[in-house]
Amino acid sequence: MPDLKPFEAHSAAELLPLVYDELRRMAGYRMALEAPGHTLQPTALVHEAWMRLVGTGGAQFQDRGQFFAAAAEAMRRILVESARRRQALKRGGGAEHTELDELELPVIAPVDEMLAVDEALNALELEDPQAAELAKLRYFVGMTMEEAADALDLSLRATERLWTFARAWLRRRLESALR
Repeated sequence: MPDLKPFEAHSAAELLPLVYDELRRMAGYRMALEAPGHTLQPTALVHEAWMRLVGTGGAQFQDRGQFFAAAAEAMRRILVESARRRQALKRGGGAEHTELDELELPVIAPVDEMLAVDEALNALELEDPQAAELAKLRYFVGMTMEEAADALDLSLRATERLWTFARAWLRRRLESALR
């Protein structure tokens, strides 16, 4: 990964070439977990996340960890919004076929599962924000433990303990939600 410190010294135009390959790798990891045949490509996910991160021009990131945490959250929101749109269509919300605009990002993952994960992460965030942030980095971005530890500015051992907690907490929550 490129060294992005001091992060605030980079404008959005200077920042994109520095982080693009890493964002695309993260999006590629997440999309590899989706069902075969989906139409969402990692590039589209990266571009939509980038627009959400810096589109208004006022985005300020203090360091690499904060940026990638924001990128993980942006990717999460894009995938959840897509799942909600699919769920609404599945329930009859799209009686008339229309062209999808560029921002429509259909995902062929089980819609109920994606929404349950989103709801569980929101609940975990209330209980332990750092554990929720780690779960987002691991689940939505596909960061390794080392990368997540670096992004969260934690030791590897502390990150592993936090991941053990977050994974168990989410598993319990999801098992009850998906029954």
